[in-house]
Amino acid sequence: MTTLGDRVLDQPLPKIGEKSLFTKDLEDALMSKNVDFVVHSLKDLPTTLPDGLVIGAVFEREDPRDALVLNEKFKEYSLSTLPSGSVIGTSSLRRTAQLNGNYPQLKVVDVRGNLNTRLRKLDDEDGKYSALILASAGLSRMGWGNRMSKVLPCSEMLYAVGQGALAVECRADNEEVLAMLAPFNHPETYCRVLAERSFLKTLGGGCSAPVGISTKLKQNDNVYKLTLTGAVWSLDGSTKLEETLDQTFGQIRKTVKHKLSPTEEASSKKIKTDKTVEADNEIAVLNRRITDKTGDLGCEDLAPNVADRRCFCGLTTNVNMPIDVVIKCDNLGRDLANSLIDKGALEVMKISHDIIRSSIGKKS
Repeated sequence: MTTLGDRVLDQPLPKIGEKSLFTKDLEDALMSKNVDFVVHSLKDLPTTLPDGLVIGAVFEREDPRDALVLNEKFKEYSLSTLPSGSVIGTSSLRRTAQLNGNYPQLKVVDVRGNLNTRLRKLDDEDGKYSALILASAGLSRMGWGNRMSKVLPCSEMLYAVGQGALAVECRADNEEVLAMLAPFNHPETYCRVLAERSFLKTLGGGCSAPVGISTKLKQNDNVYKLTLTGAVWSLDGSTKLEETLDQTFGQIRKTVKHKLSPTEEASSKKIKTDKTVEADNEIAVLNRRITDKTGDLGCEDLAPNVADRRCFCGLTTNVNMPIDVVIKCDNLGRDLANSLIDKGALEVMKISHDIIRSSIGKKS
């Protein structure tokens, strides 16, 4: 299915003036019961979902960081060494603000379209782009990891809330689908993205203001430590407000880490796999989970009673982890946002929002 964000390609995303650009059409089909669940890039999902809808599962996260993709003519360069005036393509206010703040000698220009279209614009011999900034997860999923010139560290580019994770949205009253999805709700990813979404929801941010995030979840002995760094910028990148908070947990149930979904900055090794065999095996596992009627997979046990189910920033309760951990992650994101609000984050975001609304008015 195509969405409004897919169809309107001649305007920067913030200037389209609509919320849920990449989700509303899918959610309409879900609410009308034409489909049972829909799969999104989590970063496209607003932190408040339409009534009656929830995120039933978040799959294990790929590398959430952004990647620099250089034109062949500049393949030996980096952002800091590109010639002054070089054009960098991105459709993200978050990336634009960070590029403007860190590399004022470069020119940031909007670029729209799917990955194929953007890469084609970059490779055009007569094109204007010296480089693009894209999500590394999207490139990896499409099998184009070789196009990444550099994965940008968080010290250079904070990523978007939920970036690198896939989410499954369904109806809140569909107990059968919720039970089926529960085993796939990855605890470590859920922990991180819940804190991120709580942070964004408290700030009230979205596409209309540059907001970035970084989360790390590390285990030391029997203690887990979640570190959350968040920042807000002015559109020109001249103002930056940043804060870091952390929270410790005694226990988090974690699944075996997928070999192609690094969660630490040092984990960026490329591993060759037989993608056909791997995909066939994963589909077989999915089909067994969906069609098994014996209960051996424990789906019935994983699904909480309706009265016990809670919703955190659109995410249904993850029954694979203790509820106190879920609550602490939610609180951590809220506390981080409030720390930035105390520093004046809302004022910075309002100025950005007003500038965008003004530009929309002039265009119309």
